[in-house]
Amino acid sequence: MTFHARLAAAGLMLAALGAGACSPEGGRTAEGEAAGAEPIAASADVHAFRIGALQAAALRDGALALPANDPEMSPWPPAQTAVLLTTAGVQDGTIHLSIQPLLVRDGERTVLIDAGAGGQMGTENRLPASLRAAGVEPGQVTDVLISHAHGDHIGGLTAGGALAFPNATIRMDAATWEEIRVEPRLAELTRLITPKVQTFAAGAAITPAITVVALPGHTAGHSGFEIASGEERLLYIGDALHSSIVSVRAPELRNAWDADSAMAIRTRAGLLDRGVRDGLRIYGVHFPFPGVGRFKRGPDGFSWVPEGGEVAPAGPVAAAAE
Repeated sequence: MTFHARLAAAGLMLAALGAGACSPEGGRTAEGEAAGAEPIAASADVHAFRIGALQAAALRDGALALPANDPEMSPWPPAQTAVLLTTAGVQDGTIHLSIQPLLVRDGERTVLIDAGAGGQMGTENRLPASLRAAGVEPGQVTDVLISHAHGDHIGGLTAGGALAFPNATIRMDAATWEEIRVEPRLAELTRLITPKVQTFAAGAAITPAITVVALPGHTAGHSGFEIASGEERLLYIGDALHSSIVSVRAPELRNAWDADSAMAIRTRAGLLDRGVRDGLRIYGVHFPFPGVGRFKRGPDGFSWVPEGGEVAPAGPVAAAAE
């Protein structure tokens, strides 16, 4: 089985369940914050920021490095991918994907969006330390929201044969939960999390500030999350777009990790169009850490502009979809 087929199969990524514009963080406001909550501390693995009155933080879990010219490692066509990377200034021919779950404090709720890889897939399992560096103990997490059932998003739900977030309700789309439950290799994970799982549907309000957004194509039930406070909005896009280079600059390219390629391509195109049209603030869980920024449209297509940074020149790229 190829690497990208394994990456799309949550069971194989959990072979060892027991293993281990933006306002910077500043003055606190009462709206949307728990009484007495301390500001989230920033560090090398924690990027603290605000969504209106809400406290949020990108939490580093790990990273994937995939050789673009290896069809067993890269989900995109090697030739087009190599051109895209080179044009964007990537000299090592490698697709770099970060993994950074998102922490949000919404009133009395401490919400973690996706749970990281849990040390699987060659990742570092930094999430537990990042969470504590942000001033949050695992037992203080009240809700874990799962975008979909792939291992780099559910691998961190358990640790050492127990729940990693023992007091949290684990929330996911009903189709995502079904995908987990019917996978024999996830039987132990299913046993551990079943008492904690609650399913949702697109449009559901998880907290007063967090709403489920359907982003179909990558997996059945693949979900994003819109986080709103006052006039500010942030859209967590899950795996609708993986790479800030390939997915953004050539959204029409087939991605072998997508269950429904045609639908996933339409979802990517729609996100990019809406992102530019509405000036959406975006959270890319696999974009370069910390994954916060906006899309920009230029004469040669779309590009990613990280918050506080500048986008690399896109240049002309003729990347035909396969």
